[in-house]
Amino acid sequence: MNMIQAINSAMDVMMDRDPMIVVMGEDVGYFGGVFRATAGLQKKYGKTRVFDTPITECGIIGVAVGMGAYGLRPVPEIQFADYIYPALDQLVSEAARLRYRSSGEFTAPITVRSPFGGGIFGGQTHSQSPEGLFTHMSGIKTVIPSTPYDAKGLLIAAIEDNDPTIFFEPKRIYNGPFNGHWDRPAENWSKHPAGAVPEGYYKIPLGKANVVRAGEAVTMLAYGTMVHVCAQVVADTGVDAEIVDLRTLVPLDIETIEASVKKTGRCLIVHEATRTAGFGAELSALVQERCFYHLEAPVERVTGFDTPYPHSLEWAYFPGPVRIGQALKKILKD
Repeated sequence: MNMIQAINSAMDVMMDRDPMIVVMGEDVGYFGGVFRATAGLQKKYGKTRVFDTPITECGIIGVAVGMGAYGLRPVPEIQFADYIYPALDQLVSEAARLRYRSSGEFTAPITVRSPFGGGIFGGQTHSQSPEGLFTHMSGIKTVIPSTPYDAKGLLIAAIEDNDPTIFFEPKRIYNGPFNGHWDRPAENWSKHPAGAVPEGYYKIPLGKANVVRAGEAVTMLAYGTMVHVCAQVVADTGVDAEIVDLRTLVPLDIETIEASVKKTGRCLIVHEATRTAGFGAELSALVQERCFYHLEAPVERVTGFDTPYPHSLEWAYFPGPVRIGQALKKILKD
């Protein structure tokens, strides 16, 4: 399966198991979603469980919160992460606070799916990575898969969870892993081990990172598309790096991060979001607090820049092999 098929399979499996699960969003019904992630679900489960909504992100999430409070498990889709901002009030003021405000009497078990990130020439309105906003808000979980296998297992776990979850899908790797070399032939998931996705039910626990590659020289922390770019840089340079795919930013598997950095003594953080107050800043602070006496060099970050995502300079903004390779050389030299 590719990642789109894996996400579709996760929703299919869960809707078959639990009649309280509903899928909603712009064009998710008859059309099957702009990326076809919900294709066939309305035909199978009907218009009361898979339905189109008006173009109002605030309304989509507001309705989903109410549904969750009354016992349903909505899986709303925000067509692009760039469009999620009108829904922030409902997500932050309502969904994230409901359990606390009601002393546990009500919950908001909603899973908000949304494609995010660049690498597709989407420009400033279809390429943003706003995950840092949600990691800052108490009461929301943030999940970002890097493979079809993880996407299905993590999405099932998110749907079953009683807390509101933001499930960001790296659209650059919907159809295949991306190594950061835009001028090389595209790959597809059929040749990748993580493209082998079971048809039935399985889940991957939230809050458990995956050590993609063991190494001794440096720890590389990444998630989503950047996991594959880091792996390519390591293959190209021959550096014995340990690559940790975070999978979930909240809850964060700090134990795996700490063990890796204490082993290698160096840490490089890579993400596509803007640098200032990006999630890499939190990771850097945590590594500094927990691993200070084991560090042999300052923590390095390779990120997007503090500008809107540029259409004409896509690959200058994108944290690609050149910038990551330069950071590796620097951290190993220090």
